[in-house]
Amino acid sequence: MKKIQILLIEDNRLLREGIEAMLKKQLDMHVVATIGNGENILTLLEKFRTDIVLLDLGLRSQNSLKIVKLIIGHLSQSKIIVMDLVPLQEDVYEFVQAGVSGFILKDANIEEFYKTIRLVYDGEQILPPHLTGSLFSQIIEHAVTVAKPSTIVESVHMTKRERQVIELIADGSANKEIAQKLHLSPYTVKSHVHNILEKLALNTRLQIAKHAHFSEEYQTISDVDPKTNE
Repeated sequence: MKKIQILLIEDNRLLREGIEAMLKKQLDMHVVATIGNGENILTLLEKFRTDIVLLDLGLRSQNSLKIVKLIIGHLSQSKIIVMDLVPLQEDVYEFVQAGVSGFILKDANIEEFYKTIRLVYDGEQILPPHLTGSLFSQIIEHAVTVAKPSTIVESVHMTKRERQVIELIADGSANKEIAQKLHLSPYTVKSHVHNILEKLALNTRLQIAKHAHFSEEYQTISDVDPKTNE
């Protein structure tokens, strides 16, 4: 049986050793090496002819996106799976555009973990589960090879009111404060927040705030009349 040759890059020692121990139990997988950062990665990839690179998205000592580009630029046969807790849309878009083939959430169960590795090895592209089937995943499929990151923002229609709410969330306002500033009921604000999360395939207000800071769109709408209901 041909085994999937795996290189693990994870700077948390406990996670690195735990993941390695799990992978060693699989008859069709072989961990060729584990490292805590991206140093000497090209030497390792060439030495071991790696099939899959498991990469921590949030390496403390190095930029994970740069490591992805380095791997793809020199050894395109190696497929990359990024590991993170809950990657944001901007992160997903940038990593897919750079050549990443899959994502594994660090709270995934063991079977999902193994399944993602096998599917990516077989040539499939795996998005984070919370984005699968969403508008965002469709945008990824159609735009990732030709578009720029702003395409995501442009492709998701937000009403003026929703953009106002996003801007105020980014400023740190709670629902009650937003309701007062926009002359709305707290229930209506809560409804807007729910719709925003659904449209952007996000899970928390913090992710909305980060999305706003990434997008120039929300830096130019502060002059919108708060009484506008659109």
